[in-house]
Amino acid sequence: MKVLYAIQGTGNGHLSRARDIIPVIEEYARLDILISGTQAEVELGHPVKYRKKGLGFVFGKNGGIDILSTYRNANISSLMKEINTLPVKNYDLVINDFEPVSAWACRRKNVPCISLSHQASLLSKQVPRPSKKDPAATFLLENYAPTDFQISFHFAPYDEHIFTPVIRKQVRDTETDDKGHYTVYLPAFDDKKLIKKLSFFDDIRWEIFSKHTRSTYQKGNITVRTVSNGAFLKSMAESTGVLCGAGFETPAETLFLGKKLMVIPMKSQYEQQCNAAALKQMGVPVIKNLKEKNLPKIGDWLSDGKPIPVFYPDQTRTIVKQIFEGHIARILKDNEHENNLLIREYYRTNIPEYETTD
Repeated sequence: MKVLYAIQGTGNGHLSRARDIIPVIEEYARLDILISGTQAEVELGHPVKYRKKGLGFVFGKNGGIDILSTYRNANISSLMKEINTLPVKNYDLVINDFEPVSAWACRRKNVPCISLSHQASLLSKQVPRPSKKDPAATFLLENYAPTDFQISFHFAPYDEHIFTPVIRKQVRDTETDDKGHYTVYLPAFDDKKLIKKLSFFDDIRWEIFSKHTRSTYQKGNITVRTVSNGAFLKSMAESTGVLCGAGFETPAETLFLGKKLMVIPMKSQYEQQCNAAALKQMGVPVIKNLKEKNLPKIGDWLSDGKPIPVFYPDQTRTIVKQIFEGHIARILKDNEHENNLLIREYYRTNIPEYETTD
């Protein structure tokens, strides 16, 4: 079986998770990889066959998305060309991590496409949401990268096809310590704003990882670093706590490492608003922004905050197996599928416990 794994490249979380998923998929199929988006600093560590511009957003410097830069970077004609020219017909299955080019190419060319993403969990009505509804954002989530079937991740298994987070092996194998500093990852804020606000807590050592700096520097009790996977993980593992956006992977890894957590969801980013609602329900403190009125809440967290216990077992193999079992089962129902006998034989060989009848 030939599979395309299409990964969103806006932000680092998708690629970090894919590092652990790719070797398991390769046990089931011949695999090619596609990445679209240009906002990630993390290297995948596997050969990438297709690199696409896709359709993503640009981080701003004041707590939200840079709307103007996002608009300037968006090129619908280029996106349509990428969709129309991507050879998805060469694949038996596309596994999609919130990636629009492959999702829409599959939709147009009738190729099976399965979601394997956190964003797909937000399609479930069982997932916590902010009190204020956002129909436009919901429509975008449903149509940004449409797929035939969804398997997803969230901070808790809220629904049938929602699993707890994939915690990469590098994190699982990391030894933790508490060296007294706090790790900060708020890519939608620039360094100057973060330094101005966090320097208020002059007895706290802060380690800020910033998308907006090209070199590491020190300012009083604050160290600002460039984003690096190894350095960031080491900082988290040795921290007292983590202050970050309400994305998915960083909060999940923070919880897994047993560190206390506070999040600031990005403005006008519905996914992060939903994540913040779920984290708040779990007991994680959430603040809307870095305005002065919220600084006492940060102070309370620094002095009295506690880690939130979670149970995130390693389910990567179970999840990938479920994808292939479910996909093959659907194919086997189609007696007119031209590769039916070949796929049956593949399935018998690789998943003996699955019984089929000719």
